[in-house]
Amino acid sequence: MNHKLSLLLGRAYLLEHPGDAASVLEACEPGNAALALADLPAPERLTVMRRMRADAAARTLAAFTGEAATDTVLGEDPARVARWLALLDQEVAEALLNPLPEAAAKQVREALSYPSGTAGSLMDADVIAFTPNTSIEAVTETLRGMKQRITDLMICDEDELLLGVVPLQELLGASPGSTVGSLPRRDLPAVQPMTSRDDVVALMEQHRLASLPVVGFDRRLLGIIRYDGLVRAAQQALTDDLQRMVGAGSEERALSSPWLTMKSRLPWLLINLLTAFAAAAVVGVFDGIIAQFTALAVLLPVVAGQSGNTGAQALAVTSRGLALREIRLSHWWKVVRKEVAAAAANGVAIASVTSAGVWIWSSNLGLCVVIGSSMISSMVLAAIAGAVIPILLTAFGRDPATASAIVLTTVTDITGFFSFLGLATLLSDTLTAG
Repeated sequence: MNHKLSLLLGRAYLLEHPGDAASVLEACEPGNAALALADLPAPERLTVMRRMRADAAARTLAAFTGEAATDTVLGEDPARVARWLALLDQEVAEALLNPLPEAAAKQVREALSYPSGTAGSLMDADVIAFTPNTSIEAVTETLRGMKQRITDLMICDEDELLLGVVPLQELLGASPGSTVGSLPRRDLPAVQPMTSRDDVVALMEQHRLASLPVVGFDRRLLGIIRYDGLVRAAQQALTDDLQRMVGAGSEERALSSPWLTMKSRLPWLLINLLTAFAAAAVVGVFDGIIAQFTALAVLLPVVAGQSGNTGAQALAVTSRGLALREIRLSHWWKVVRKEVAAAAANGVAIASVTSAGVWIWSSNLGLCVVIGSSMISSMVLAAIAGAVIPILLTAFGRDPATASAIVLTTVTDITGFFSFLGLATLLSDTLTAG
């Protein structure tokens, strides 16, 4: 295996195609991946590891020995190292931190102390701040030696209290003999380490930020969330919401272990089972009418499907509005009114098409009236549910994405079944047995 791996992942391949190499290494045993990367200089090694999945990179880091492990940790952003170490057993993480210089280990441990999904877990603590009296020559010389891509200069006083931010382009027209304090300064929004990732993403969207300072309660600069970190936060927030909406854990990944997958999904599947029984109980109430008119059983999924899709559309739009701060809880009536109007109009159109199809299929006018009426009512109710569920979850301090799709499915199934079968019972005299 090692011989084949060395042929496939030669030095030139690793250096010239780091993205492809990362994909291959992710599928390898961590020991073999570490062996392939160990001989590379730390910067080139990290170029590949940054393109690997976080869990695969963490396992590879744990498989390094001696200087390879130390050089890798020292050469990487402490926040990213912390993210990798957080995926390893505590004993393994400590073994990687112990050989480090005290200052470097302290930075990583500070990054590890912030919970996942907070600004502190996203920030880079290795940030250089300048005082207002720093000369332009000194700033330029410092920037030449920095590895990070800089977009804003953090300006702090002698106590490291953030005073403001100077965009990097302001340096271009500055006089060499002037100080950084003479440059136009702007107040950039700042967050505290425990600020949620969702709030970080909202600030990024609202202010079109390239960087975001992280400060303590006393306004002391603790770190900075750079643009790539902001993008990662936005992507992570989006994918986590998508997973939580259907009851999958936010920590689950496509190649997570079966045990983690089962553990994150099983509780919601059990809840979904209970809600499915509730929907089935509604159908059971009308078993007599279904036995009398078997066509109702054939058409039942049609009504439930359309109401489910309508509710999902309202849920997605409302959840996005809440996430991006486009709407607030006080806007609930406007949102519901808009969704009801849209669902009613769409319901009339869909009901017309459905009724025409049912007439061609059954030539039963009563059945056309029943399914058309229930289609409109169930779609309107589903739209209300899709808009109200995330708003209610937010009002109770819960993430609006938390298994909202499961709750919505239950509501739409029950309302769809009840409206269709209830109307069929009321209008049973217009139906003909089939």
